Amino acid sequence: MQNFPLNDKDLKIGILGYTEGNGHPYSWSAMFNGYNKELMEKECPFPVIPDYLGKQPKETFGIAGAKITHICCTGYEGIERARHVAKASLIENVVEKPEDMIGEVDAVICATDNGDEHVERCKPFLDAGLPMFIDKPLINKEEDLRTFIKWRKEGKKFITSSCMRYAKEFEPYYKTTYELGKLMYICSPMSKKWETYGIHAIEQMYPILGKGFVSVQNTGTYEQAQVHLVHENGCRVDIPQGIGMAGAGILMIGTKGSNYIRCMDSYYAFKKQLDLFVNWLRTGVEPVDFNDSVEMMKIVIAGLKSREENGRVVSLDEIRV
Repeated sequence: MQNFPLNDKDLKIGILGYTEGNGHPYSWSAMFNGYNKELMEKECPFPVIPDYLGKQPKETFGIAGAKITHICCTGYEGIERARHVAKASLIENVVEKPEDMIGEVDAVICATDNGDEHVERCKPFLDAGLPMFIDKPLINKEEDLRTFIKWRKEGKKFITSSCMRYAKEFEPYYKTTYELGKLMYICSPMSKKWETYGIHAIEQMYPILGKGFVSVQNTGTYEQAQVHLVHENGCRVDIPQGIGMAGAGILMIGTKGSNYIRCMDSYYAFKKQLDLFVNWLRTGVEPVDFNDSVEMMKIVIAGLKSREENGRVVSLDEIRV
């Protein structure tokens, strides 16, 4: 077990993949290492990634003193996908088993968005004392949230977040919404499904209201969620979400005005998320309060529970951790 924080040492970071529909091993590794443009366009199965990478000035790539040096892909796709990512995103080492990284890297990124797998994927590294960044959502089940809380109390080092928290268009409203008056209603639409992208919709608006969500109701389906949240300050939040739905943003309505803000720069949000991960490795300063992450995970769980129980209103107090 190494000392933490890691201070100013050169950081060797491992990255884990792979889940269906999630290209983070390609894009996040490129943000650390730079990338081979020709291979990224050829090998990456997500055209949006080479598209937004190609729009960035060269100087925006790289994080001082940190590189993705090892990759392992298990689950949905295996070592052949890892080799593709490594070539495109300039990763030197491909390993067959995740545990092969232990002793070779200083930290690990779990770049998979299936919360049901994260306890199993992360346990070997946390047991070995390696600090981790775990992609959203951290979990989808109460028992897994209890496990991560237990690990936290034991001193294991990990952080988690959605990149939407770092959308530059939203950041000013995390500091103040005074010009809108008292907030009465927020709509936080999102693409894809609640199990994987619900946390994006939650976390992009969560810093505006802060801790204090009371209940969750999901009257939608697996394909199309319709989630209603109530905050203790009286503000109501709707999250319409669906497979095939486009776009993301936040509509805020208060007693004095309203505003709708769209997120237009995915690269900025992802890159800031990774910059803050490295800053945490060096300083120990967490970018997101863990208690906030716990409440957001309770919202994810409550949304699933409500859907399974025909749209019943689920109190967050029911999620016992």
